[in-house]
Amino acid sequence: MADIILETRKLTRDFKGFTAVDRVDLRVQRGHIHALIGPNGAGKTTCFNLLTRFLSPSSGQILFNGTDITRVPPARVARLGIIRSFQISAVFPHLTVLQNVRIGLQRRLGTSYHFWRSGRSLRRLDERAMALLEAVGLAGLAQSLTADLPYGRKRALEIATTLGMEPELMLLDEPTQGMGHEDVHRVMELIRTVAQGRTVLMVEHNMKVVAGLCDRISVLQRGAVLAEGSYAEVAADRRVMEAYMGSAAEGAGDAAAPLQGTPQ
Repeated sequence: MADIILETRKLTRDFKGFTAVDRVDLRVQRGHIHALIGPNGAGKTTCFNLLTRFLSPSSGQILFNGTDITRVPPARVARLGIIRSFQISAVFPHLTVLQNVRIGLQRRLGTSYHFWRSGRSLRRLDERAMALLEAVGLAGLAQSLTADLPYGRKRALEIATTLGMEPELMLLDEPTQGMGHEDVHRVMELIRTVAQGRTVLMVEHNMKVVAGLCDRISVLQRGAVLAEGSYAEVAADRRVMEAYMGSAAEGAGDAAAPLQGTPQ
């Protein structure tokens, strides 16, 4: 039996007659990088919001490490070890890179966040913060103002801050969105590195990223699971191609093109 860290059973979310997530059965294996993909409007981010309890499901169950967390408040879900990033980079622009990571680490103190406290009281966190910055390639920018970072480096900083919260399961929502080729490659390598010893569930539109990183892929269409398997398996599924070609016809660009063959 596979070691399943996260499972959903018939997970559903309705919005005034519109079903955004439709009876989704999802099983994420511990230690895997698992992707949720699908055309625009397929329900991927809504599914993330349900898993982290930013939204409550209309019906169905969410289990984490075998425990039902369907009605658990979002803050407690985070404390259990499910930590997410967002499509828009969520960093404090007017703090330094080091200070951003240190905020994520304050949870380790076992007290409230000390925004009003002297920086000297938090320096015990600096060693761990620098280790996290080293892991994401930002140690040399520790004293830089976050607002001055390129977009790709801000995403790397967000991942470092997420790691500071010691996630057992990382949920990454469009980690390479809006990036150029060089930044995409850098973030791919970063995700590959930080996934060692962790489980990652990611929403991603870039199929080259999905093909290069993911052990398993779940394809959503109109809120329901359309297909599931390895990249090669879902790329060969005619229903998946039809879903993406339909999306492309509605202005989704060339998102479907990489599905036509596994990248080298």
